[in-house]
Amino acid sequence: MNSVAGTSTLGVSAKAISRTGTVPWLSWAGLIASVCISSGIYWDISWHETIGRDTFWTPAHLLTQFGAVLAGLASSWVIFGTTLAGSSESRQNSVNVLGFRAPLGAFILAWGAAAMLTSAPFDNWWHDAYGLDVKIISPPHILLALGIFGVNWGAAFLASAEMSRAQGAQRRMLQYVLLAAAGFVLIQSMVLLLEQTGKVSQHSAITYAVVCFPLPFLLETFARASEHRWGRTIVAGTYTLFCVLMVWILPLFPAQPKLGPVYQKVTHMVPLPFPLLIVVPAFFLDLIWPRLKQASTWVQAAVAGMVFLAALIAVQWPFATFMMSPAANNWFFANTDFPYFAQPEWPEVRHVFVLWETTALAFWRNIGIAVLASILSVRVGMSFGNWFHRVKR
Repeated sequence: MNSVAGTSTLGVSAKAISRTGTVPWLSWAGLIASVCISSGIYWDISWHETIGRDTFWTPAHLLTQFGAVLAGLASSWVIFGTTLAGSSESRQNSVNVLGFRAPLGAFILAWGAAAMLTSAPFDNWWHDAYGLDVKIISPPHILLALGIFGVNWGAAFLASAEMSRAQGAQRRMLQYVLLAAAGFVLIQSMVLLLEQTGKVSQHSAITYAVVCFPLPFLLETFARASEHRWGRTIVAGTYTLFCVLMVWILPLFPAQPKLGPVYQKVTHMVPLPFPLLIVVPAFFLDLIWPRLKQASTWVQAAVAGMVFLAALIAVQWPFATFMMSPAANNWFFANTDFPYFAQPEWPEVRHVFVLWETTALAFWRNIGIAVLASILSVRVGMSFGNWFHRVKR
């Protein structure tokens, strides 16, 4: 299966791309599916924190699975259409998987949708067998998360391949489709890190070490794939905008717990925490990168990795202090919206930090891990992003 090729063999004109129209609409379908899925996931977590475990047929579950169905039907249509009745041009811009032909992103999209739809009855059975979720991470949730990543990455692959063959205004539009899809990859990644990145942990080095494994990789990958001057900032900005909209919109809907014990008075949907300020280090990376172009690859990675971590700590550390203060107790930051099951002695409710490192040595050891993780993450993102940019089909 060869999904990367030079422009000499697979390059086509923007006019030809517009004429076929198959891949562009599938890119939009993948992006819309990603929006539905992320909205449903955030809504579902809020539902659990506000109302408790209800039936499978909650609106949040249905919205999430609608995204999976949309991605599955759209990708299947393209896969079967290209395989059975595709034009020579559409077949040229496709890969072969088990005898079927379609763009690589369509297969990733289809696999993600299948995994998501499979996870739904698995999760329902899990709840019946083992009761309520104690943690975000459980076997059916892992399958669901992998499926969501499949949809998110599938949408990104489709936009990247189409962008590589496009020109002019169409190429610029596809840049933004790619960066938007990348933003939802970032959103899903941060959902998996919610338990490690809460405000009570943001004065501990372990939080920054955890964040530095995936985030610089994602920002660098999609910045290089899109070739946009402010690609990292746009990806991080998509994550930030989506999260703050959910913080502000969800509490507008009244709701009450249906399960007990109830420790907090809840009268409306409880939003997820205010997002990390990832957009700030992303902006600094975009700002300094043109000055690094003449440096060696590892020097670029080292400088970018350290800048990312330093900027994140510089902005998030004082912001975490602010979030623990009464000044953040308002609708904008939703600082006092706690799940119904949050007990009064929990650190979140008391607005106190949990320090995971008990000694200075442990703290600086974890900072060192964060530095290495950030540098390696950038370096891998540079290589993968360069490859991603060359995907043509």
